[in-house]
Amino acid sequence: MIRLLASLVLTLLANTVGLVIASILLDGFTINSLAFVTAVLIFTVTEVVAGPLLAKIALSNVPSLLGGIALVTTFVGLLVTDIFSDGLSISGVSTWILATLIVWLCALIANLLLPLVIFKKALDKKQANSK
Repeated sequence: MIRLLASLVLTLLANTVGLVIASILLDGFTINSLAFVTAVLIFTVTEVVAGPLLAKIALSNVPSLLGGIALVTTFVGLLVTDIFSDGLSISGVSTWILATLIVWLCALIANLLLPLVIFKKALDKKQANSK
């Protein structure tokens, strides 16, 4: 249960990083600070639900698409968040494409680096106990 909660927190933080960086880099990508928390929650829930669903569809129908599921999931998450939240607005085809790539890449990097920062004490303690 703790591992699931930690994974969820990391996903929320990583998605927050990705969305903030996309809003900084792209003119057509805006975040309303008051509704940003709601936007991050909608985006994360959509990704968590859509990811496995899209992976299952791809695996059964077109296995070669399995590698692109993360990008498709990010796009779907942005689309659903844009539709159902006032906290995120994306305009223009190029902004949609770049936002998908930026959010996906930044969230990926954040997912790799955040555990080293957030759980550093736990990792150090685990390593010390294993010696």
